[in-house]
Amino acid sequence: MSETISILRSDTDSLYRSTRETGREGEDLAARSIVEKGGRLVLGNFKVPIGRNSKGVQVSGEIDLVVIDSDTLCFVEVKTRRSSGFGGPLAAVDLRKQRQITRTARIYRNIFRVRNVKYRFDVITVLLEKNREPEIEWVKGFWNEAKFRKKAWSGDI
Repeated sequence: MSETISILRSDTDSLYRSTRETGREGEDLAARSIVEKGGRLVLGNFKVPIGRNSKGVQVSGEIDLVVIDSDTLCFVEVKTRRSSGFGGPLAAVDLRKQRQITRTARIYRNIFRVRNVKYRFDVITVLLEKNREPEIEWVKGFWNEAKFRKKAWSGDI
């Protein structure tokens, strides 16, 4: 029985490593693509604690790439897939992920005292289908911070 479990664990570990490697490959391709298109890479994999969840456990946020595109600071999420069979990579950048990146970007701007600079939230999708050239798409301004701002309550009913 223990042999079966160890075999299953090693299969899971290799699958997980494969997913991580796919992500790293996608981030490398995205960074090269940004530089080829005239962007300047500032930082990769910025990770910082952003608060606590409802159970009190510390939550971290990560921004895959921080880029300067002409005069705009861009916080870029890179999504890489080996196939588009289960929906495209953009589908994985849901509201929860957007909120997490938005909070992380706010902390980044505070830490580095980035003030009075235009910024935006972008997504770069990388599709690595077998026997094909990688497809890389840079979606600029995929979301903005306004949708996550708390609404002011006027007290009117």
